Amino acid sequence: MTILFVAATEFEIGPLRKWLGENFGRKGNSYVKGKLEIQLLVSGVGMVMTSYNLGRFFMQNKPSLTINAGVAGAFGDELNIGDVVNVIADRFADLGVEEADGSFTDVHQMGLIPGTEAPFQNGILYNLSATEHDFLPKVNGITVNKVHGTASSIRAIEDKYTPEIETMEGAAFFYACLMEDIKFLQIRAISNQVEPRNKENWDLGLAVERLNLVLIELVGILI
Repeated sequence: MTILFVAATEFEIGPLRKWLGENFGRKGNSYVKGKLEIQLLVSGVGMVMTSYNLGRFFMQNKPSLTINAGVAGAFGDELNIGDVVNVIADRFADLGVEEADGSFTDVHQMGLIPGTEAPFQNGILYNLSATEHDFLPKVNGITVNKVHGTASSIRAIEDKYTPEIETMEGAAFFYACLMEDIKFLQIRAISNQVEPRNKENWDLGLAVERLNLVLIELVGILI
């Protein structure tokens, strides 16, 4: 079995890399134990770099499972900082036009990308196999180029899409895996609440720690 872990930054996946180095053998760029082979890909931040680097990897490799791991912002008060979640649906939430009245019309509403064109379902990307797993809370995500930091923009995106988390790579990852018919999971740890921007309320360290504990636990189950 081959597993690819994809993270936007080395920081988000560093503890897993350290653990693999201490507990697995090496074969080229892979970590190997028994029949399990693991590779790590640091894709870069955002949709463009994630799409490019993941696409380049998939041209030469087809993993048994690909896992996108990273941090996320949470909408509302249902999720706490440090919680780790399984993203079962995602969408591109800022691809479209801003109207004269300040409202946002996405590409599916514009008809530029039909909302039912594969792999979209009503403009949403679903990971149907992820819904079968109950090891983490299941959430719906949105993917943005610019994380939300004002009360007005937060209210607008919540009213439009009712998301539970936001990231900067998730939908691009979903799209690539769905198009290539590769089994996947997106696992995210909450580093902050989506609120008027205040980095003093963020805890990236806790989020990364909790995220990597889950990743290591998953690898342990698969060995």
